[in-house]
Amino acid sequence: MGKMGFFLAIFFTFFSIFSSLILARTLPVSSKTAVLDVFATVQKTQELFSFNSQSVLPSKQRVHDQEPFVPSGSSLSFQLHPRLSIRGTSNNDYRELTLDRLNRDSTRVKALQTRLDLVFQSIRKADLTPLETELEAEKLEVPVISGTSQGSGEYFCRVGIGHPPSQAYMVLDTGSDVNWVQCAPCADCYQQADPIFDPLSSSSFSQLTCGTQQCRSLDVSECHNNNCLYEVSYGDGSYTVGDFVTETITFGGSASVNNVAIGCGHNNEGLFVGAAGLIGLGGGSLSFPSQINASSFSYCLVDRDSDSASTLEFDSAIPPYAVTAPLVRNPKLETYRYVELTGISVAGDLLPIPPSTFQLNDNGDGGIIVDSGTAVTRLQTDAYNSLRDAFVKGTKNLPTTNGVALFDTCYDLRSMKSVEVPTVSFHFSNAKELALPAKNYLIPVDSSGTFCLAFAPTSSSLGIIGNVQQQGTRVSFDLANSLIGFSSNKC
Repeated sequence: MGKMGFFLAIFFTFFSIFSSLILARTLPVSSKTAVLDVFATVQKTQELFSFNSQSVLPSKQRVHDQEPFVPSGSSLSFQLHPRLSIRGTSNNDYRELTLDRLNRDSTRVKALQTRLDLVFQSIRKADLTPLETELEAEKLEVPVISGTSQGSGEYFCRVGIGHPPSQAYMVLDTGSDVNWVQCAPCADCYQQADPIFDPLSSSSFSQLTCGTQQCRSLDVSECHNNNCLYEVSYGDGSYTVGDFVTETITFGGSASVNNVAIGCGHNNEGLFVGAAGLIGLGGGSLSFPSQINASSFSYCLVDRDSDSASTLEFDSAIPPYAVTAPLVRNPKLETYRYVELTGISVAGDLLPIPPSTFQLNDNGDGGIIVDSGTAVTRLQTDAYNSLRDAFVKGTKNLPTTNGVALFDTCYDLRSMKSVEVPTVSFHFSNAKELALPAKNYLIPVDSSGTFCLAFAPTSSSLGIIGNVQQQGTRVSFDLANSLIGFSSNKC
């Protein structure tokens, strides 16, 4: 081979080894672990309050209101904002903000669970004898519980109502069906970011009569002079009452749909935190997707501490690279969007949780829903304990600290710039796996470096995948094919 050939062989051997070492250092961390950027996350929580002044927030909202909106995929889309970027906060620091969020979240979860409980109560009532029915009547006189409660919506979409369209921020809610907006004249209206919608300014406003299918589809309705009246009550005592009407709804571009049934609320009470009303994305006949006959819809929830925007889109296909899973309907309650979750893994190891824990049974009990309004994912207590214990086992090297509110597993990461933690993944009935980014399950609760595992136990049979776990992911609901898709980093 000669000296030259020998040295070339040595050179290429060394170069190959050196390249492999460099490549190994730049490859992503093993799928069994994920990296959390502690420094950048804490810095963001600190910056949030330096911009949260009364002089800055109004100008931020005007910027949002005046930005031209160019639909990214579907022409049938609304612009979507985190609530904080529109309304700001009256909290003094990030810990106080977190506690307020968790308090709202607990109320939201209670409302979702209570609505399901009422459905089962109604089923049991139908099986009672006349005497038993009389004895149970007083206990069953409870208002219908809607999917949102106490202003729990963390994301607002910008919606045009009427013709010409009046722009308003509306809460996005997969746990509700009835769409509604505050209307003039107000007998009692709470404060909102936009002017109250005035039906007299719209040429497309039309009152629904009592015999219409839309009116008969309401859970609670009344008839006055043949005009359909609606009522939606909430778990915290909040409510909206008014005329049930049809209106034109305009998307972020120029596209619009006519004759959408919507509540025109003249008497509205509660802490809806600046939203003019609500867009229901549930599975019932009165939800917005159902009324416009959408074959699909999707949303992408940006970081709720950012001032970025994304979109709520209709009739756009699930991306081909998305992690998909079967959607399941609950025949006892069509509103909620159930997904066929079969297991959870931590650091690549499937937890010893029976798949039946996550299943929706024939009686409409159990199951896991994907919810835009709930923040923190709720798991049945045994499932949560299994997840927490496995996560704690994989983070023995991290300094722990006291729990915060509903979080019982927290860490003091103030001295660290980044940490490597076990990957948490959802597993579905079609053998697909959704690995969550570390920032979607280990979240800051203050600006001092305290981070907590963002899952919580529930004594209810209903499990919920919350929006903290959905952040940064486009969640697509293919209604025609009963599929849900998760596309990471597609906001």
